[in-house]
Amino acid sequence: MSRAKSTDRIGIHEVARAAGVSLMTVSRAMRGVDGVSDATAKRVVRLAQEMGYFPNSAARALAVTNSTLVGISLPTLLNDVFADVLSGMRRTFEKAGYSSVMDTSDYDPDRELRWAERTLAWRPAAIILTGVTHHPTLRERLARERRPVLEIWDVTDDPIDICVGIDHLAAGMELGRHVAALGYRAPAYVGAPPGVDVRADKRFDGIARAFADVGAAAPRRVAVTGGNSFAAGSEGFGRIDLTEPPDVVFFLTDNMAFGGMMAAERAGLDVPGDIGIVGFNGLDLTSVMTRPITTLATPRRQIGEIGAQHLLARLNGLRPGPVTTLPVHLQPGATTRAV
Repeated sequence: MSRAKSTDRIGIHEVARAAGVSLMTVSRAMRGVDGVSDATAKRVVRLAQEMGYFPNSAARALAVTNSTLVGISLPTLLNDVFADVLSGMRRTFEKAGYSSVMDTSDYDPDRELRWAERTLAWRPAAIILTGVTHHPTLRERLARERRPVLEIWDVTDDPIDICVGIDHLAAGMELGRHVAALGYRAPAYVGAPPGVDVRADKRFDGIARAFADVGAAAPRRVAVTGGNSFAAGSEGFGRIDLTEPPDVVFFLTDNMAFGGMMAAERAGLDVPGDIGIVGFNGLDLTSVMTRPITTLATPRRQIGEIGAQHLLARLNGLRPGPVTTLPVHLQPGATTRAV
């Protein structure tokens, strides 16, 4: 079927009639939401594109761009966190007939800005950024572009366009309050240097507030570089002054917490008898350990899926809420105890 010469006469009713499906099925297929088989969704999207169907004038304008290309910027793929987010997004985009081009910023705002400039030159249908803190020039540039922008993993009251993520400050406070309620009063924290990962900084602030609420000192912060690996966690624990040891150590991620736990045991410390270990994210690692790490599970795949669905809605002329905050879930483990 060739593209219709006049898109003004093509609407959702014509697409539904041509595909032999209901209006709801067309709407679901175009937005990439569940309830439609993959085969039907692909057929509907292909027909809609061939017929030149776009729900409104703003969406029709995207027809002159790379209307099925979405640019995605992630900080890294060297851990399970953003790999899970990407997996959720890609499945949803592919089901709706969209492809994606992705790069990593290594938590560098300047690098993210350069990537965005290159990607915008391809005139993508939409842009996806990680976090809500960017180079000032990038925010201004995207505002001028007037195309859909999704920010993931973090939330703000003032997104560029729409955002889907978790409240990292609140997540840190929830985890900190649980650990403080066990009786711990001398915490330490192992993670990236301040200012490198804004979301991690928010979580640290939340943990610090939780301990301040019970009259304890703020966590001693130990900075490590080199990613979120087992080795980084082990290295970070090794930098803690054990002449005045903390009674619990928070880590940036579960992977780092596992590395820290191994280092603690090599140092002759019992976990959790002598020292508590706390992670973050609820990675699959924690489900197969004989002693699961105390952690906070984050909805990484759901962030990707829901974010992609909301972006598809924007691309098809709908207007989802600007801010979507997803819940986190505490997972008490065997690496902490009542003190």
